[in-house]
Amino acid sequence: MSIFDIIILGILQGITEFLPVSSSGHLVLAQYILGIDSPGNTLEILFHVGTLFSVIYVFNKDLKSIVISLNERTTQKLIIFIIIATIPAVIVGLIFKNHIINLFSSKVSVGYALLLTGAILTLSINFKNRNKSLSYVYSLLIGLSQAMAIIPGISRSGATISISMLLGIPPKEAARFSFLLSIPVIIGAGLLGFFELESYVLLKPNLIITAILTSFIVGTLSLKILLKILEVGRFHFFGVYCVIAGIVAVLS
Repeated sequence: MSIFDIIILGILQGITEFLPVSSSGHLVLAQYILGIDSPGNTLEILFHVGTLFSVIYVFNKDLKSIVISLNERTTQKLIIFIIIATIPAVIVGLIFKNHIINLFSSKVSVGYALLLTGAILTLSINFKNRNKSLSYVYSLLIGLSQAMAIIPGISRSGATISISMLLGIPPKEAARFSFLLSIPVIIGAGLLGFFELESYVLLKPNLIITAILTSFIVGTLSLKILLKILEVGRFHFFGVYCVIAGIVAVLS
């Protein structure tokens, strides 16, 4: 694998990790279309490190606020909400790990999952902001949607933000919770992958730096763009794209 291949996949990962179009699904399709062979899961781990830095960078004020206000009841409840919403993904990921891995080799299954993502995003235009706040039940429901997004082709951000908006949570708050929620998920996936590394071919300084920097820079830009899009209420536009991508994947 060349450094050019890493840059291409890093850009794709950075864009699709946060925009509601499924990064895992697009990486499957991109490697199939471009004929790129990514040995083991080393590259995926490096991309996750880059996009993790993106979340930390964009939400650094929120994270600092959480750290310095740990003794406050509001912050403690937020942390509990994040824990509750993380549990379903952990359970599903561990129990159905082998079945999920098999889905990464099927572009047709990715295509159908993209169609589902497109339908959810398109329907989100009807979700009204009722200024609802997070609760234990809402956190669990959001966590279940995140667990479903382990399937390649179903967008994690699309599923979690959409279900939050369906519950009446304001879009900006829905996005904030979704991306704070992504931190333990990305860390967990990265650690799990690290302990199961299948290849050390890519572990060269120039390739490591390229993979992390590319996904970090592009990921930061796409995250900021998504937050702006949510402010103007155009979240459902991504649904059209996912439907088209899903149809192409299935028919090809």
